[in-house]
Order: sequence, then structure tokens, then C-alpha cells
Amino acid sequence: MEPNTTLPDSGIEQPLEEEMYSSWALLILMTLLIGALWTSYYLQLRQIRAVHETVISIMAGMFVGLVIKLAPGNIIQDMVKFKEGFFFNLLLPPIILNSGYELKRRNFFLNFGTILTFAMVGTFIAAVVTGVCTYLYALINPEGINISFLDSMIFGSILSATDPVTILAIFNQLHVDPQLFSIISGESLLNDAVAIVLSDTLRKFRGQDLHLVNIVKGVGLFLGVFWASTFIGILFGVAVALMLKYSQLFRFPNIEACLVLLMAYSSYFFSNGTQMSGIVTLLFAGITLKHYAYDNLSKSSKRATKFLFQILSQLSENFIFIYLGINLFTQDDLDYKPLFILVTLAFICIARYASVAPLSMMINAVCRALGRDDQLPRNHQMMLFWAGLRGAVAFALASGITGDSAPAMRTTILAVVVLTVLLFGGTTSRMLQVLDVRTGVIEPNESGSEGEEEEEEEPESKRKHKYTKLNHTDDDLLIETGTGGSNSKGRRLYQNDDQSIGGLLSGPLGEPITDDRPPHWFVSFDEKWLKPFLTKKHIQQRNLTLAEYWKEKRRKMERVNRNMLDGIRSMDDDEEDHTDTLTLNSVKRPNLGSTSKIVIGSGRVFGRSPSVESDDDDYASHRFH
Repeated sequence: MEPNTTLPDSGIEQPLEEEMYSSWALLILMTLLIGALWTSYYLQLRQIRAVHETVISIMAGMFVGLVIKLAPGNIIQDMVKFKEGFFFNLLLPPIILNSGYELKRRNFFLNFGTILTFAMVGTFIAAVVTGVCTYLYALINPEGINISFLDSMIFGSILSATDPVTILAIFNQLHVDPQLFSIISGESLLNDAVAIVLSDTLRKFRGQDLHLVNIVKGVGLFLGVFWASTFIGILFGVAVALMLKYSQLFRFPNIEACLVLLMAYSSYFFSNGTQMSGIVTLLFAGITLKHYAYDNLSKSSKRATKFLFQILSQLSENFIFIYLGINLFTQDDLDYKPLFILVTLAFICIARYASVAPLSMMINAVCRALGRDDQLPRNHQMMLFWAGLRGAVAFALASGITGDSAPAMRTTILAVVVLTVLLFGGTTSRMLQVLDVRTGVIEPNESGSEGEEEEEEEPESKRKHKYTKLNHTDDDLLIETGTGGSNSKGRRLYQNDDQSIGGLLSGPLGEPITDDRPPHWFVSFDEKWLKPFLTKKHIQQRNLTLAEYWKEKRRKMERVNRNMLDGIRSMDDDEEDHTDTLTLNSVKRPNLGSTSKIVIGSGRVFGRSPSVESDDDDYASHRFH
């Protein structure tokens, strides 16, 4: 029998035949997934960033999809076709959950206004611009395409769903500027949810007249669904935190980790079942779980949930791109309109620019009015534009398109998704260099527990980094010695010999380091009421003790800083050629060998370098415990 043929019309043998072909289909997909992971391993081992694994995955999927299409029969072809339910219920949730769980919450909420502006207003602008351009193109009718105005707007709302998985993966590898990373990742997460809610809202008005009452009704429905979904996600996260606080699940880590995973997934399905947005719910459920429930978990469950979510997310991401590549040739009702595909690609670029440029100007204007620096410099704006590639969410939503030109629209969306991943995703590393975007910035862990777990896993005899005090009366100056190499943790504080002390200080030379700004009202409320209410008492006490430790350490370092500044001011007072800059060339460093690194201060005296702060946090955690 041919390997890809139609099933015989027999009674008993048909289930056996179907099982055999389904096994072959799954084997093909698993083989591609294994190849994608090996490719990822090789690219990261060789530090090759010119091409990303997702680009390889989608191209491999395209090749295999073409082979399946050309092979006789259609059984395997039917089995590997894109299924909307399979995507939304199995592949998408792990990615969203891990994104919320691993989200850098501090940067996310510091930039929440900017993220929400791009995710909601920017998505709306992109949907309108794409929809109007598509409608005008359909009026010209060069390829026999007939699209109504409402269908054009639905088409635009679907294509407004950005999904820069490739770009964010590269950002994570290169440790791109945390503010830019948080804005792009936050926008992409909320943008998918906004696009889904917007397209579903527009479908409800099919067959109705477009007038002011319906527009206001649609906006109200959209906002209601979004914020109700957010509330559901927070509610599930709080419920899990309370469940962990008032139970003894920490004695059974396997059950504990399973319940956390199942409760998170339940929030997604509950939200979808009540016609809310499951993506928004799962995102905020993940954020709430990490913020409130994580500290209540046992150490085993902390490791289990963290790595389980990461593994499921990586498998889903690679599988989705393979899935898309295969379906470029195997999907039903494919109707390729080359000119329509090209103009749609141009439309989404125009729409992306129309949403990024004016909103960036508005955000910078607001920052200047508040007496702050521009939040989005020119290179960040260009990178925001470049991060507007489309993903599988757009193609999954396309299954709901109806009308005479529905096959052409679905095919166009699939082609645009593949082209944007190859074009924008494949050139991300080069664009970061061209735009001179800051890279190599290692953010500190937001949970002190993770550092404890890492140190606990590695024996003392094999630990790469040891800390030695330089000052026996004050532990503010530390030498970190290690084996070096590309796997060494942290980076050198002294990046070049002509860097001045003034550049290292967090404030201008001659001025003391100012205190941090007063915390936001919600931060104060959270620390005073919510955290104690949702966290186990002994864990809360530990967190408070650690916080007091770092406050005291900062006060010590500020005293050292003031003494150092006084010493610098008194130097060379009698010399005619006076300079207030002391370069590191004039500072003799101890001979620590090529494998040593210096970490100075607790992260406050010589600026708040993320790598330095991260290493100090590990030291403090190790010392405290």
C-alpha cells in the first residue's frame, strides 16, 4: 500500500489503518520537532544569531508540507492540517502561561501605560488602517477579490495580531535593553488578546448597519471583555495563593505542582467558556501566581513549575512554526493571489508605522511634559516597528472568515505570517546592530528563592564563583573569583580602562546618591496588606528580614560613597589643571588573573549594573541562609 493514500472502505481494518497513518503523521511532526531542538542547540552552542531556530522550523515545515502535498493520497495531509481547536486549546496556553509566569513584572508594570497604549490604541489603529486599505484594494478588484467593508475590518483586526516569538527569543539570548524588551513582549501578549476580542466583536455585528450606536456598543463590549478577563485571571491566581497558604501541599510537591498547572489552565478554559478572553485571563493568572503563590510553594515545586512551564512553552513555539510551514501547502481551499499577498504585506507595514510613530511621539511628549526623558528613542521606535511580524494567532483567527473571497483571505494571512517571520525575524540580529540597540544587559532575578535553589543544586566544591572580602571591617567590597569562560555568571564591571568614576556613579560627580522615589501607592498597599494576607507568615517574615538587610547595606554603601566623593574633591586642589574625572587607568586593580571578576558594592555605589546586582543578590541570599 502507498504510504499516503485513501483509506479502504472496510469495516474492521479501517481503525487499524487510521491508527497506522496517524502514527506516521505524528512521527513526521516529532521528527521535525527533534530537528528543530537540535538546531536550537547547535545555534546556541556556536552563538550563531544571524538565523533563529523558528526560521529553520518554518522552512523545514514548508519542505515537508510540499512533499506531503505532492505524495499520492490525502490521509496524512488531512491529519497534519491546521485545526483551530487544537491550536487554541493545546498549543497556545503553554506559551501564554509561561510568558506571564516568567514576566519581568517590575519593568512590565513600570511601562504598563506604554504597553497598554500600543496594545489597545495601536492595535485599533493598525486594524483600521489595514481594513480600509484592504477595502479600497478590493474596490479596484484586480484579481477578482470581492470583500465587504465589515469583512475588510475583520481582516484588518486579524492581521493586527503581532506575535514576535522569534524576535523575543533573540532578545532574550542577547539580553536586549530591559525597557525595550518589556514593551515589545508586553505589547505582543496583550495585542493577541486585543485582536481576538476585536475580531470577535466585529463578527457579532455581521448583517447589522454600521452606525454610532453600534460603534459605541462595540467599544463597550470590547473594554468589558478585556477587563473582566483580567479580573478572572487575578482571581484564579489569588485563589491558588490562598490554597497553598492554608494547606500542607508543600509535603507533596508532585501534587502541588500539578494543582498549580491545572488551576492555571482552568482559568483559561473558564474564561473562554464564559465568552471572555482566555489569553488575557491566563496571562494575568500567570503574573499573579508568580507574584503571590510562588513564595508559598515548596522548593521542589518552584523548580518543577518553572521548568515545566518553560519546556511546554518551547515545545509549543517550535511546533507552531513547523505546523504553519506544513500548512502553507497542505491546508484546504488554498487560493494564492500573489498580488494580494504583496499588497497586504505592504498594508501591514504601513499600518504598523501608523500605529508606532504617532503613539511614540505622544508618549515622548507626555514624558517631557512630566519632566522626564524620552521613553522611546528613535532606535527603540524602529525596533518596535520591526517587531510587528505576524504569527499563528492571526492564522488561527482566519478560520472564522466567511464570504466569497474567504479562501484567498485565509491563504493570504498564512503567507503573510510566513513571510514576516522570514523577513523580520531573520534580520533581527542585524537590525539590533544597525540601530545600535543596547544589548548584554542582564536583569536581576525578581525572586530571591531562585538564587537559593541554584546554589542548593550545585555542590560547594563545584561552585564556579566564590566571594572573598577585601575589607574585613566592611563587606561592601567583594572580589568574585571563578573559572571564567563563556559560561561564567555575570560580567565584568570594568568594561574598558578609560571609563571614568563619574560614569560609574549613579549620580553626577560631587553629588550623593539620591534616595529612590517614594513607592507607588499600590506597591505600598501590596507590601502592607496583600502580600501578608496571601503569603505564609514565616515566608513573609523572611522577605521582610531580607529587605531590611538590603536597606542597611545601602545605607552603609552611601556612607562609603560620600567618603569617597569627599576624597575626590580634596585631590589636586592645589594643581592648576584641575579635573573632576578620575579614570580607571589611574586605579590599580589587584592581579586576580584572567579568570577573575570584580564586583564592587551592593549595586548602589557604582551605578545599578544588573549583572552586579544579580551577583550581589546571590551573595546576600547565600549569606542570609
